[in-house]
Amino acid sequence: MKIFLIRHGETVANIKDDAYYSQRVPDHRVQLTENGLLQADMAGRWLREYCGQNAIGLDNARIWRSPYLRTRQTSEAFNRHLQVEDIREDIALVERQYGLFDAMPEEEWETAFPAEYAECRRQWGSGGDFYLRLPGGESPFDVALRTHQFMGTIKRDKRDVLFVFTHGITLRCFLLRYFHYTPEWYANEKNPKNCWIRLIADGEDKGYIYSE
Repeated sequence: MKIFLIRHGETVANIKDDAYYSQRVPDHRVQLTENGLLQADMAGRWLREYCGQNAIGLDNARIWRSPYLRTRQTSEAFNRHLQVEDIREDIALVERQYGLFDAMPEEEWETAFPAEYAECRRQWGSGGDFYLRLPGGESPFDVALRTHQFMGTIKRDKRDVLFVFTHGITLRCFLLRYFHYTPEWYANEKNPKNCWIRLIADGEDKGYIYSE
């Protein structure tokens, strides 16, 4: 089995669009920018060519995606080139839940929630970000646990190729659980940029094969 892990394209949250904050758009409704749609189209075209050049057949392929709007949009743009008919969603693939901090600029967290922010600062200061559960939200540790549940699903897939459209933190947590990487690895592993593609093949982490 080959697994292509793909982060969504650029969103209004990534560029810190004023409307995103003023309207407090919930994370699951954050959409791609025009540039994000273009990124997804270009990366999808590249991935189709990559599969062709490397004799990766798509007759027995499946798309898995987070049900968030931005990952749906990204997968649809990719699939105009991939032409995979089998598309499924799994809630285990959504982004880290930010709880009270959702759709709020980070510089406003302390003012809005001083006590909660003080606890976050304490854990950040001791290198505990991996275990830090945001108020009303999740920690990367929590995300890693649910991605591990998703692995049980794909092991039953009996597909040759999987395209998994997800989010930056979730992608890193998937890798951590799949390869039994450490929390220290997670802390040092930079978040992938929009539409980057990471390949798992023959049970090995091949790294990012697309990082435009």
